[in-house]
Amino acid sequence: MKQWYYIETMGCQMNKLDSELVENQLLDLGYQQTDDIKQAQVIIYNTCSVRQHAEDKVISKIGQLTRWHREQPEVVLAVIGCMAQRWGEELLDKYKQVDIVCGPGKLHRLSEMVQRARENRRDNRCAALDEAGEDECLERLDILPRKTNRVKPFQAFVRVMRGCNNYCSYCIVPYVRGPERSRPLENIVQEARRLIEEGVREITLLGQAVNKYRYISDGRTLGLADVLEAVHEINGLQRLRFVTSYPRNFDEKILQSMAHLEKVCPYLHIPAQSGSNRILRAMNRRYTVEKYLELIEKARSIVTGLTVAGDFIVGFPGETDEDFQATVDLMRKVRYKNCFIFRYSPRPGTQADDNLADDVPIEVKQQRNQDLLDLQNEISNEDNQQFIGQSVEVLVEGPSKNPHLNEKQASEQLENDQKKPVMQMVGRTGGDHIVVFKGPESQIGEIVNVKVNRASALTLFGEDIIGC
Repeated sequence: MKQWYYIETMGCQMNKLDSELVENQLLDLGYQQTDDIKQAQVIIYNTCSVRQHAEDKVISKIGQLTRWHREQPEVVLAVIGCMAQRWGEELLDKYKQVDIVCGPGKLHRLSEMVQRARENRRDNRCAALDEAGEDECLERLDILPRKTNRVKPFQAFVRVMRGCNNYCSYCIVPYVRGPERSRPLENIVQEARRLIEEGVREITLLGQAVNKYRYISDGRTLGLADVLEAVHEINGLQRLRFVTSYPRNFDEKILQSMAHLEKVCPYLHIPAQSGSNRILRAMNRRYTVEKYLELIEKARSIVTGLTVAGDFIVGFPGETDEDFQATVDLMRKVRYKNCFIFRYSPRPGTQADDNLADDVPIEVKQQRNQDLLDLQNEISNEDNQQFIGQSVEVLVEGPSKNPHLNEKQASEQLENDQKKPVMQMVGRTGGDHIVVFKGPESQIGEIVNVKVNRASALTLFGEDIIGC
């Protein structure tokens, strides 16, 4: 009899990678993945704690399963990730339908916990929470061979470090993912090489503050630039990315590597969070707006065609209209390709929640959030017009979910003399611009040249693949 698991992932790329590693464990146990939660014998929510809304969403999902889970005693419900670490055993005490609570540093134990719970879930409800000294076990989990269960099997994440030492006053991450721990370079290269041998063509290196990677080997301190150099040399790799960077003490060697290593994408995700020095101090970001702008200017002078993405928080405690206007001014100066914009959400246990009053009204937060979204949309739309008439290199990801050709039109398109059906495809440039274009399905996973004929704030559109 087939056994099924259902997994839902919230939050960042780190959580997506953790989910992939968890799925490997379940696949090794003989389970198969399903998108139908009612078919599953094991249900897993991989959670985020960065904002209250993310936790509220999980609580709602747990509540929706109450009656059904009670009527299906063989079904195991596991809550893993950052929210699991923050709540701990309280999740088991408060929600009887939850069988397993597992922090991000104990995921190597999940398959064992699932097996025990499946044998007798009522007697084996348990929590595994992060403690010091787990790096060795976690490293073994990271370097296990991965089964090709990814939606895009030619793209993969590789973790280069865990945790964070920045302790920004609003952020829960250091408390739920622990301090910074960098992986050995040889393990990173080993994992990347194996993924490339399995058909991966684009690798994204992950870290909460990825540019702070530090590992001592044979008396030499290695940094992210050394990782980029080593992974870049693996035959078969076509693209290499890294996220997310922290602005303070950014090593120029990273920018030099981006400039001279052809496989490294000219893309930098480097959150500012605010354009006000007063708010940055309250956030404990430990840099100024002037230093941030100096870094962006240097990066663009070194890396040809660099695109920059950012993050901003609006409505941080004490943020005035003048502070917000400073953020608007920073966005206009930097002209980000895109920004992730969030309303401030107090997180229990953080310095901001302990010491600062959440005094910006919700309606003001909402308006500032919308104002920044509108401004970013305006900037992106203006800057994307420069691509019209140009040829861009695109890694083809697959069929577009929202094609601007209908199915009948697409099926009638034929590719030159080869008579291959052409459909509406989507992919990304090295600078992370989304491109929608017509092309054959056989091109998925390949890098092709597309001529752009129109552009919007979010998307570049091309009609043909050049040279196909």
